[in-house]
Amino acid sequence: MDSLTQLTFGAACGEAVLGQKVGRKALVWGAVLGTIPDLDVFISLGGPVNEFVYHRGFSHSLIILALLSPLMAWLISTVHADTKRFYPGWLLLSFLVLEGSVLLDLLTIYGTQIFWPFDTTPKAIPVLFIIDPLFTLPVVFGVLAVLLLKRHRTLGHRLNMIGLVLGLTYLIWAIGTGEFVKHRVTEKLTQQKVSYSRFISSPAPFTTLLWRVVGIDNDLYFETYFSLFDRQAPLFIDFYPRNLALMTGIGEHPPVVKLERFTRGYFAFSAAEGYVIMTDLRMGSEPDYVFRFNVARLNGPHPTPIDDERLETTLDWRRLAWVWRRIWNTRPNYE
Repeated sequence: MDSLTQLTFGAACGEAVLGQKVGRKALVWGAVLGTIPDLDVFISLGGPVNEFVYHRGFSHSLIILALLSPLMAWLISTVHADTKRFYPGWLLLSFLVLEGSVLLDLLTIYGTQIFWPFDTTPKAIPVLFIIDPLFTLPVVFGVLAVLLLKRHRTLGHRLNMIGLVLGLTYLIWAIGTGEFVKHRVTEKLTQQKVSYSRFISSPAPFTTLLWRVVGIDNDLYFETYFSLFDRQAPLFIDFYPRNLALMTGIGEHPPVVKLERFTRGYFAFSAAEGYVIMTDLRMGSEPDYVFRFNVARLNGPHPTPIDDERLETTLDWRRLAWVWRRIWNTRPNYE
């Protein structure tokens, strides 16, 4: 999830656990703890692909963070010596926020290595877009209530709890909706006799009413969208080549191996300006993808491996208007 969500979620949990006992220290430390796992972005990991695939690694391990929780509780109670008697509360706060922030990331499509170092396979339950106002805004509202209602701390505390409950209720909605979407898309693909080996669905930007679906079928992939209001309308599916022939000679190239594993097979190749480009098909939409890398040069019968380079991302924000219209209209193309 985005940094604002992680920070305010941590603050809200801090207030819920210890706010009435230690005051705003709980809110502040909750915000700090909610931010800690994502600080790995400031660590140089040796190249664009490494930084892509190793993000949400050790710093997002449920095991490592569980071990870190007692240390953080000790540090906080040492800094605030007058709160040492609340060490169990600080321990609970640290554990809930550190683990909770990772579980939030697990609900996005990027991938999170929650069992590092025993299992470095990225896990994902993609039921939230990386920014989702319907989850974040109630939590922000609760935190602001605590900060602004200085003379009415009890009311602020209650409003914070309401914001958390609303946010968590929305998570339950998103998880249930994700399962419904997978079921309905499977039915429609079967009815339309679409060939595929696997597909993945994830919410469109800022909503859980519209879902993007990407499927793999050997050297082809397809993209389609499913709205909760589509009812019996068929899926309008576009197919594209994966160009797996461009993988010849570079299948063992480390960046290619890492990307193939990290994307869980949802990747494609293309050629442009003399380079072979490997694209993560999970994030973005055709033809604008967030993560694209030059991995080889075309200067002979077979591609030549090169040091990986991430290509600049160009996003067409006008597509947000299309997303809104597509929620209510079954056909993808209309004026």
